[in-house]
Amino acid sequence: MHQPEDDYTWPTCAACSRELRHDELGRIACRICQNRTDEHLEALAGETGLYAALTRVLTPGAGTGEGRVSGSRTAPLPLRLEPLNLSARGGVVTVLQTWLVDWHDTLGWRHPRWKGGLQQQLDQVVKALRANLEWAATEHPAFSEFAAEVGQMARACRRQVTGERLERRITVACSCGGTLRVTISTPGARCSCGAQYGRVEVLELPLAVRNAA
Repeated sequence: MHQPEDDYTWPTCAACSRELRHDELGRIACRICQNRTDEHLEALAGETGLYAALTRVLTPGAGTGEGRVSGSRTAPLPLRLEPLNLSARGGVVTVLQTWLVDWHDTLGWRHPRWKGGLQQQLDQVVKALRANLEWAATEHPAFSEFAAEVGQMARACRRQVTGERLERRITVACSCGGTLRVTISTPGARCSCGAQYGRVEVLELPLAVRNAA
C-alpha cells in the first residue's frame, strides 16, 4: 500500500537527530557525527594525544592543579584517581577494544589481537576503528552509542589534561511539556514523547520553568 506523503517522516541521524541529507539516506548517522567521532578518536591516539598526556597528570597537583588541600592532615594519594581510571586497563583502551570486538563480531571477522603496552594497544584500536568508521556510521545499529561514548571519553581525558570544567547543563522544555537536560555541545536529543531535536533545534527550545511551590 502506498504511504501518504503526510505520514512520511524524513530519516534522521541516530546520533544527533538531524535530518539526513539526500546523499546520506540509508545511513545510520550523518557525516557530521561521523567526522566528529573521527576527530575524537584521532585526538586520543599518538605520543602527543590525550591518552598519552594522562601519564603526565597522574601525580596530585599536576595538570589541573587539583589534589592539593592546604592545611589538610591527610596525606594526598600518590596518584590522581580520575586520570588513573581513564588510562588503566578497564578505562579508555578497554572500552575501545570492546567496541572493536563488537564490530568484528557484526562483520563475521576473527577477534583482533593486541600487541605491546596500553599506549600501543590504544593506537592499534584507534587505527582500526577509524579505518572502519565509514561502515559503522552507515550500518552499525549502535553507532550513536559508540559515538557518544567516544566523545565522553575524549572530553574526560581533555578535562584531566587541561583542567577544563564540565559544561553547565540546562533544562529545556519540549512542546509536549516534558523536559530535556542539554549542554552547548549536545548534538541532539529525543524526548520521552518521541520528539526528536537536532543540535540547533534543541538549543532553541525554551528554558523549563519550575512550578511555584
